[in-house]
Amino acid sequence: MRPDPQRAIENYRRLAPGYDASSRHETPLRLRTIDLLHLASGERVLDVACGTGLSFAALAARVGTGGRVVGVEVSPEMVQLARERIARESWTAVEVRVGDIASVDLGPHVFDAALFHYTHDVLQSPPALARIFASLRPGARVAVAGLKTTHPLLVPLNLSAWWRGRRYRTTDANLRRPWIHLLRWVPDFTWQPTYLGTGYIGSGTVR
Repeated sequence: MRPDPQRAIENYRRLAPGYDASSRHETPLRLRTIDLLHLASGERVLDVACGTGLSFAALAARVGTGGRVVGVEVSPEMVQLARERIARESWTAVEVRVGDIASVDLGPHVFDAALFHYTHDVLQSPPALARIFASLRPGARVAVAGLKTTHPLLVPLNLSAWWRGRRYRTTDANLRRPWIHLLRWVPDFTWQPTYLGTGYIGSGTVR
């Protein structure tokens, strides 16, 4: 099954009001993933499927006012919350764009890094990935975290992984290896398990 951006928009219309509260427990993993980008002052970073902008503070702190953080999100309701966050924090180096990342205008930026934090649908869309990696310079760093299934015999753990992510994705494709399409652009991608094998965190560089 392919990702369904329209169904994602409908899902997040319901999820947006409580999204920050439901994602609070992921903060330590989010920060670990951002650390894998090894961002420096003045760099430009793309926050893929940025949601309400929960990664913006950490990203902005690392790239400074001379850098740039660009978030892309398909859900208008999530984007509205992200923009309210930007205004509230008075960030001048952060922006968010609304639309399907397979077709959204990413502007003239050539990014030094890209964050994929719980972006299963995007990872299962080669057109979306092609769009993203066209905007990343060779050698750009990529960091990814998300849910996955584990050994087929470990049924309770796999059910847990499926259940925890069911509201946030529109496809179950490649849940065992969510990064499979990513390898085309990031062949050195390496990962390690989280949550007893029902999650993962990894990184690599754009060839």
